[in-house]
Formats: sequence, structure tokens, C-alpha cells
Amino acid sequence: QVHLVESGGGLVQAGGSLRLSCAASGRTFMGWFRQAPGKEREFVAAITSSGLTQYYADSVKGRFTISRDNANTTVYLQMNNLKPEDTAVYYCAADRLYGGSYADIREYAYWGQGTQVTVSS
Repeated sequence: QVHLVESGGGLVQAGGSLRLSCAASGRTFMGWFRQAPGKEREFVAAITSSGLTQYYADSVKGRFTISRDNANTTVYLQMNNLKPEDTAVYYCAADRLYGGSYADIREYAYWGQGTQVTVSS
């Protein structure tokens, strides 16, 4: 059983920054998703096992950066210029199952417990 652990969430003012971390030793393709109250879980960003290719939702492109450390043990989501609409529980996900869309939640085998990000206006 793979255990993913997110950290780094919190409360920040609009325009501020946060960095989320996901301890994911040895996992391959990784993604970040988020879920706001009353809404479906949505794709935020993803990164290949090599770290050479990243994918972003249009809503975060230019503000968020996904990366992974050289030891391939931790995946990060650097979030800059945060907006109130970024408020959500953020989840990391690991290991694609079917080779379909990286933005599809059904594609991922493992999920973390989530970390709350709240952006005040």
C-alpha cells in the first residue's frame, strides 16, 4: 500500500504564496488536484517521473509550478499570486493506471489525504 502525505497548506492573503509538498518515495507520474466545497475534484498540475515534463490547468498556468526533488522522494507545488478562487483542499495523486488523460482523477492509483489551502481576499 502506497502512502502519500501532503503538507504545506494554510491560510494566506490574496497575492501571497504557499508551497505544498507530497512525500511520494519511488512513485512515477504524479499529479495535484483540488476540490472546493460543493465542486468536483479538478486537475491542477502533473509531472512525469523524470521531472522533465509538466502539465498545468489553464487556471493556474503561470502562477503554479510543479517539481520533484532529485531523489524522487518529494513532489512540490509552488503556488504564487494566490487568488480566493484557489481556496480548496489540495490532493496529490500517484501512478497513472490506464495511459489516458493526466487530468482524469480515475487515472491515478493512489491519493493523499489532502491539505487545506485558504486564500482570503
